[in-house]
Amino acid sequence: MAPALLLIPAALASFILAFGTGVEFVRFTSLRPLLGGIPESGGPGEREGSRMNWEEEDARQGWLAALQDRSILAPLAWDLGLLLLFVGQHSLMAAERVKAWTSRYFGVLQRSLYVACTALALQLVMRYWEPIPKGPVLWEARAEPWATWVPLLCFVLHVISWLLIFSILLVFDYAELMGLKQVYYHVLGLGEPLALKSPRALRLFSHLRHPVCVELLTVLWVVPTLGTDRLLLAFLLTLYLGLAHGLDQQDLRYLRAQLQRKLHLLSRPQDGEAE
Repeated sequence: MAPALLLIPAALASFILAFGTGVEFVRFTSLRPLLGGIPESGGPGEREGSRMNWEEEDARQGWLAALQDRSILAPLAWDLGLLLLFVGQHSLMAAERVKAWTSRYFGVLQRSLYVACTALALQLVMRYWEPIPKGPVLWEARAEPWATWVPLLCFVLHVISWLLIFSILLVFDYAELMGLKQVYYHVLGLGEPLALKSPRALRLFSHLRHPVCVELLTVLWVVPTLGTDRLLLAFLLTLYLGLAHGLDQQDLRYLRAQLQRKLHLLSRPQDGEAE
């Protein structure tokens, strides 16, 4: 029993790392672009001048010129490399051969290892991300009343999206998603949690790797200013999320039935309240 209990701290450490990374991801994708926390090089006059230079050019010429500017291409290539590192890790470790190999050597900690590596890869993206303040923007809310109302609308939509994301993760068995349930079942000798799920549930999980796709897309794209680096982040992650999904009507019917069942259980009055 002692070796089995040693698995618990490892799973908890992976969970804490993933939770902290999730909080940091909220700040990275929502708070910085909405509250203006992205650091910019140069003083206000330099930033305003560079922004005016882009506005003076035709939009198409501005983007073509950006692709020839080394001060823009260098951080853009760096950010692209960071995203490819994250996507590569996330996809490679989800491959069946890699999962079989990690399960052979790490056993029940396979899911916790995957979660920890994903969190570390995402930390690298967020900590070493290079903003491109001098690059062209696809859109920007600067004139009133848009400069006031667009950021407010984006903030409301981001709050709603993150609340939906947290709710969906709870419905999708957050403990199992983070690898905690696997260790808990192993310590108690209950076997593998996935072995207790129905074939329809296993089929859904194989098709739906990211159950919060729409909400994440809202967070990525709905921003007051869509600059060059944000466009790269939103486009590449949107492409990755789209390729990672393969839902059909059978999956959607099962998902709707399970959601209705769990909502019914949550809304059912407690025994003490029924009196």
